[in-house]
Amino acid sequence: MSDQDYREFDPNETDNDISDEVIEEVTGNKDSSKDDKKDNKTTEFCYICHRPDNITGPLIKMAPGMSVCTECMQRTFDSMGSFGFGGGDNSKSNMDMSKMPNISFLNLGSLFNDGPKLKNAHGTAKAADEKDRPAPAIDINNIIPPHKIKEKLDEYVVGQDYAKKVMSVAVYNHYKRVATGTMDDIEIEKSNMLMLGPTGSGKTYLVRTLARLLDVPLAITDATSLTEAGYIGDDIESVVSKLLAAAGNDVERCQQGIIFIDEIDKLAKKKNTNQRDVSGESVQQGMLKLLEGADVEVPIGASSKNAMVPTTTINTRNILFICGGAFPAMDEIIKSRLNKHSSMGFMADLKDKYDDDKNILQKVTVEDLREFGMIPEFIGRLPIVFATEMLDEDMLVRILKEPKNAIIKQYQKLLELDEVKLEFDEGALHAIAKKALDKKLGARGLRSIIEEFMLDIMYEIPKDENIGQVVITEDYIEKKGGPKILLRTTGLIPEKAAAN
Repeated sequence: MSDQDYREFDPNETDNDISDEVIEEVTGNKDSSKDDKKDNKTTEFCYICHRPDNITGPLIKMAPGMSVCTECMQRTFDSMGSFGFGGGDNSKSNMDMSKMPNISFLNLGSLFNDGPKLKNAHGTAKAADEKDRPAPAIDINNIIPPHKIKEKLDEYVVGQDYAKKVMSVAVYNHYKRVATGTMDDIEIEKSNMLMLGPTGSGKTYLVRTLARLLDVPLAITDATSLTEAGYIGDDIESVVSKLLAAAGNDVERCQQGIIFIDEIDKLAKKKNTNQRDVSGESVQQGMLKLLEGADVEVPIGASSKNAMVPTTTINTRNILFICGGAFPAMDEIIKSRLNKHSSMGFMADLKDKYDDDKNILQKVTVEDLREFGMIPEFIGRLPIVFATEMLDEDMLVRILKEPKNAIIKQYQKLLELDEVKLEFDEGALHAIAKKALDKKLGARGLRSIIEEFMLDIMYEIPKDENIGQVVITEDYIEKKGGPKILLRTTGLIPEKAAAN
C-alpha cells in the first residue's frame, strides 16, 4: 500500500471516504461476521437500476434470473399512469386500466407478506417456485366402494339409478388408478365421463353431491365462456385454475380433484360456416391434452395470466373430468338413425315410433355425437357416455319430499323457527309437479313454483303469533281456495299440545 492511501481519519466519523478494506488493513481489526454473511448470502441486483438488494431491500422476482426492486416497479406504475393508464390526476386520457380485461395490479407489499402462497399436503405454505413433489398415494383401503357411493347418492338424489351406478363405478375405478398408478406394468386409462340429459334432470347436482361425499375439491365451469387462446374470453387452462382455487392453492390436492364442464354441447362444430370457430371446435382441440393428462401452467390467486401474478404447474393426469350437456336436437339425430326402414311397404317403420320415448337420449352412440358436432378425438377421451332420465310427475313429487335437503323440508325448517308447523297435502304436491312439467324446467321449476305460493304465507305468519299450523292444499295451488290455517292451543302448536 502506498503512502497516499494512508491519511488521518476518525473511526467514529460516518462520512469517511475510506473503504472498509483500508480501515481493516490499517487497524488490523477484521470483522469475521461480515465474511460469514458474505459467504452465506448471495447479493442480488435489480434488473433495471442494477443496485444490490442490501440497498434496495427485498427484490421482486419476475422470472428466473430477473428481479426488480420496489422503487423501479413503482416508477413503472407511475409512468403508466402518466400515459393515461392509471386514471389518476396526471392522466393524459380517460383510460382506466382497472376496467381493462386480463390486466390486474397487485399491492407490492403483499408480495412479501400476504401474497398468494401454495400449500402442500400438510396445509403449510410453500414457495410458488418450489418444485412439486410426487403427490402422496391415496390409500386404496380407504376408497369408498361403488355400492356405498350409490347409497350416499340415494340420500340426496331421487331416481337416476343408472346414472348413479355408472358414476359410482367410474369414480371408484379412477381413484383406484390414482392409488396404484400402475398394476403389473399395465397403465390404467382415465375414466372421464360425458353425461347427457335434459335441463333440470340433476346433472350438476349429481356431480356436486359426489364431490362432497368423496371430500375432494370440485371446480364447476361453463363451456360457453371458453375460447381459443388469444381471443376474448376464458382460456382453456382457466378450468384448472378454478380447481386450484377450490383446493385452497394446494397443488397436491388439486391434482386429485374433479372438474365438471357444463354446457359441453355448446362446443359442437358449427355447420355451414366459413368463419373461424374460436369457441367451438377449436376449444375441443385445445382440451384434448387437458383431458388426457398434461402439465398446465396456471396463475395462483387470479383467473388470467399476466406478468404480475405468480404461476405454478399442475399435472392433469389424475384429475377426473366430467362433461355434461343438454344436447338439444340430439333426439332427432337418434330417431333418424333408429328409423332405418322405409316408411312404406310391409316392413314400414313409422316415423313417430319413438316420439313418445322420453328417455331416448339413453340410446345415444358415438356416431350420434359425431353427427351432432363433437370431434372424434374429443369423444375418444371421454370413454364413459351415459344419459340421465327425463323426470316425470312421480319423480318430481319424490324430489319435493324425500331427499335430505328437500325443498319442502327447507320451508318446514324456516317456519319451525317461527314455531309454526307446515304441511303439504298429497294433492298439492302433485299439482306442483304438474306445473313444473308444463314449464319444462325439470326440478329447477319446483322452487320457483313453491316460492310463488309461499310468498303470502311467509309474509303473513310473522304478523300473527296465534298461527300454529299451515296446511297447503291442492285448491290453494290451483288458485281455487286458500291454505288451511290452525291457531295455537294453550300457546303451543296443536301437535305439541296433544302430546302433552
